[in-house]
Amino acid sequence: MITPFLNAKASPPPTATPSPAASDTPKAVVELTHYIDPNHLWGAVAIGILFLIFGLLLTRLLRHAIHALIDHDPNEHLDRMTLSFISNLATFVMWIVLALVFCHAVPALNKLTTSLLAGVSIVSVVIGFAAQSTLGNLVSGISLVIYKPFRRGDRLQLTTPTGLETGIVEDLSLGYTVLRTFDNRRIVLSNGTIANQIMINLSSVDLRVMMTPTISIGYNSDIAKARAIILELAHAHDDVLEVVGCPVVNLGASSVDLSLRAWCADASSAKAVEFDLLEQIKTRFDEAGIEIPYAYQNVIVSGSIAPASATDQP
Repeated sequence: MITPFLNAKASPPPTATPSPAASDTPKAVVELTHYIDPNHLWGAVAIGILFLIFGLLLTRLLRHAIHALIDHDPNEHLDRMTLSFISNLATFVMWIVLALVFCHAVPALNKLTTSLLAGVSIVSVVIGFAAQSTLGNLVSGISLVIYKPFRRGDRLQLTTPTGLETGIVEDLSLGYTVLRTFDNRRIVLSNGTIANQIMINLSSVDLRVMMTPTISIGYNSDIAKARAIILELAHAHDDVLEVVGCPVVNLGASSVDLSLRAWCADASSAKAVEFDLLEQIKTRFDEAGIEIPYAYQNVIVSGSIAPASATDQP
């Protein structure tokens, strides 16, 4: 009875037969990965396109996030210039990271990167000299964002190759700062230049500006009468907030110089008020007979003058 059981062979274990669905899915995945194989040219191009689309999507999401922050901050507690600079810097860093990841994903580029890193000392020196100004402007832009010597919309007065200029800060990019002048010109300064020079912020704390035009009168004119006319016109002007005084500031070679001291709302209105008052003061001085001196010379001839001869007369 035991012999049949000993002579009987053990039956093999049952094997599972693959279903058609299970065999089709790996095949489709294999075909898909074959098309985006980074070892081939078209596969590397396909991966590059995917990285490009991903980078554009991230850039768009970042811009939407910045716009959302601005929309939820109507009182401008967040500096618009800082947000713009951070957005540009984050976009720049993101594209650098994506480029490095792409080079690491493609074997051919990875080998090229490895070979370039072998001479990293020479490459770093060359890139350092070539991009010294660019990197300096980037670092200066970061320092301007951190220390905030000015904000977007501030009115700055600084020295340019054309002379002393005054402009409103429009934008701070990774490399340059843009100011708009009163005549709608754009002053473009590198971040390194504007960070290393002395500037006057006319609107950092108090927007009010003191107007100090100088008005000159002749030595024979009545100082008290001229001062009364100047103060009267200043008090009557609608854009003058407060009149401080009008002292004599200089006794020149041919004139007595008075300086009107008056507060205005901001720098732009102060300049407009100054031009308006100078015209009104000239008109009132002419009516009052107050002389506004100008440069002239007296020629004194010494000695006798010989009379003209008859031949010299016409």
